[in-house]
Amino acid sequence: MWRLNFYDTRIDFLGKGKLAMILSAVVLLVCLGALLVRGLNLGLDFTGGTAVEVRYLDPVEVPQIRETLAAAGFGDAQVQHFGTSRDVLIRIPPRDQLDAAMLSNQVLEVLRAADGGAGVTLARAEFVGPQVGQELAEQGGLAALGAMIGILIYIIFRFEWRLALGTIAATIHDVIFTVGWFALFQIEFDLTVLAAVLAVIGYSVNDSVVVLDRIRENFRKRRKGSTLEIMNLSINETLTRTIVTSLSTLMAVLVLLFLGGAVMHGFSIALLIGVLVGTYSTIYIASATALYLGVGREDLLPRPKETADERP
Repeated sequence: MWRLNFYDTRIDFLGKGKLAMILSAVVLLVCLGALLVRGLNLGLDFTGGTAVEVRYLDPVEVPQIRETLAAAGFGDAQVQHFGTSRDVLIRIPPRDQLDAAMLSNQVLEVLRAADGGAGVTLARAEFVGPQVGQELAEQGGLAALGAMIGILIYIIFRFEWRLALGTIAATIHDVIFTVGWFALFQIEFDLTVLAAVLAVIGYSVNDSVVVLDRIRENFRKRRKGSTLEIMNLSINETLTRTIVTSLSTLMAVLVLLFLGGAVMHGFSIALLIGVLVGTYSTIYIASATALYLGVGREDLLPRPKETADERP
């Protein structure tokens, strides 16, 4: 039994901890399978290629442009609206015999011919070489790895080892879930998404640290109650803060998702998933992992300082 009050909750979160961890394990296996089987749909930032932005005088449908380009030999082009229904972003993989200028001119001629005149103008054409894309992928991976290592060092010195492992497990859980979602649904993964993943790492760790700090504090000041009761109490005491932080972040992310245009689409999706999963993992991964590893009051109490006996 539990009752919900915004300022005084008594929810048995960890009573269903094992079920939640089993569910998380199944979802993570699906995400890892998607990463291994389908892989990430890497954007031109990583693979290289040409990005062409064109502007129409009147609104145009994306499927119509795809059919036009496919008929002209550009069947591998990725087409999406860019900001408005009159602005279109076309991404084309590298072609050995054509540079960005020639390729953009060909695309523009094809679209003008289909439009029946000069109603299409070229806004921008940009080329990213495969070597540059490979370097960006390597540097992005190193940035994510460096962030994880730095957090690992901080957490090890900050908490007792069971709490530290819980925080690390929650962070890894959030990263795999977020990246796996992009692999599962083949959403384009570019540099903005990588930046969002790094932000998710920071958000996840911050959320876990707040809750685990309260758990450690309550173990030290409360002499009654089992480990499960103390941990549930701590989660409930920080629930208001968690809800306010998550909702305020989600509101900003939703604005980016619906009004930010195509450029911010992947970034906002990654943040949306990361915030939701990060809030969940703080309770059911970080806290539950520490609980099942056997953390107790004696592990978190400050150790008495040893003093030499000065009596003669």
